[in-house]
Amino acid sequence: MRRFITITLATAFAIPSLTAQNCQADPPTRNSPKKNAIGIKEKSKKFWEQIGKASWYGPHFQGKETASGEAFDMYDLTAAHRNLPMGSLVRVTNLANGSYVTVRINDRGPVYRSRIIDLSYKAAKVLGLSSAGVQSVRLEVLAKPVEMAVQSGVPSLP
Repeated sequence: MRRFITITLATAFAIPSLTAQNCQADPPTRNSPKKNAIGIKEKSKKFWEQIGKASWYGPHFQGKETASGEAFDMYDLTAAHRNLPMGSLVRVTNLANGSYVTVRINDRGPVYRSRIIDLSYKAAKVLGLSSAGVQSVRLEVLAKPVEMAVQSGVPSLP
């Protein structure tokens, strides 16, 4: 009887690992159903979402080179993120007051591991966190650089 239970348990744990697909580690996704013209629900295009703490940076870095190579301008709607591709457009929503802003990723950061994004001064001001310094936010990727190039008709690299 023990042998039967052991074999059954071993098989139960082995089968899922054998059938699992080899997937890259992607950020968490959320699919929401949409209805088409006939009324049948379809899965919409998946998008990326992240919730955590945001901070901002400004005068001390004004004019210095960012990770993308451009000069930092604290009055642009830009941000620093550790993993998102440079040029990605991200909607940042302040969870405390519901205000949101769309920023372009042009730098790497933040330095503090407890934070998920560093915003330019202007983006922080729009969100209402320039006085608070750190606030809980939700990030949603609106477009990655490749998607923006395809939408604008720019030919892609081979």
